[in-house]
Amino acid sequence: MAAATEKKEGLWETVKTIFWALVIAGLFRTLFFQPFWIPSGSMKETLLIGDFLFVNKMAYGYSRYSCPFALCPISGRIFGALPERGDIVVFRHPVSGDDLIKRVIGLPGDRIQVRAGLLYINDTPVGRRPDGDFVELYERQGAAGQYPRCENAPVGQGGECRKGREIETLPNGVSYPVLNIEDNGFADNTPVFTVPEGHVFFMGDNRDNSVDSRFAQTAGGVGFVPVENLIGRADRVMFSSAGTSMLAFWTWRPDRFFHSLHFGE
Repeated sequence: MAAATEKKEGLWETVKTIFWALVIAGLFRTLFFQPFWIPSGSMKETLLIGDFLFVNKMAYGYSRYSCPFALCPISGRIFGALPERGDIVVFRHPVSGDDLIKRVIGLPGDRIQVRAGLLYINDTPVGRRPDGDFVELYERQGAAGQYPRCENAPVGQGGECRKGREIETLPNGVSYPVLNIEDNGFADNTPVFTVPEGHVFFMGDNRDNSVDSRFAQTAGGVGFVPVENLIGRADRVMFSSAGTSMLAFWTWRPDRFFHSLHFGE
């Protein structure tokens, strides 16, 4: 009888341990990190379709989108700071409510413009230098099965899809690769955008394949994004799948394990 009681108590302790481990893991995920799966190519080559990463929700402080209402029952950002230019951030779209990921280009008060494909911040062109081509296979990518857009189009199935690659350097010294698909594309020439107080301006690194803050929300774009819509910063890819599912481990890209999103690291 004593042995049966001890066995029952041991089983109960195991169940309690597992329960509290799951609770702690859930709180850790809810409060500190959020998983994110890259579904599109708007941030190539920095982020590839199929990259899996965790977003640091503590980077800028909690907001009503990054903290559960029951734990953070006040509106707006509870604590924290603005992101820096060049940060890669997951945010909530102000209209659709979708979670998106782009690069921070403009902060409150900045004047942002693109002229002939070149980015200007506060009327000064950012540094750009040629850096060869970004090359990928012309084949269906990700769960959506979309084909990539190519600067050297048309490209046959399995052929080399090329995009011009340049290194862009922001005024604060942050550098990263940007891709070009076409000259004088749909957002290569824009008006001047003055970022309002409490908002940020986002752009994708794949400049001719990103619907971002260059496009008004009324036209399906991102527009200016309120700071309270920021969810967190992405710093590192955990792993990456070139297939249609992250569970298809045979399609994982071996060079993307714990891959830093900071250029040059």
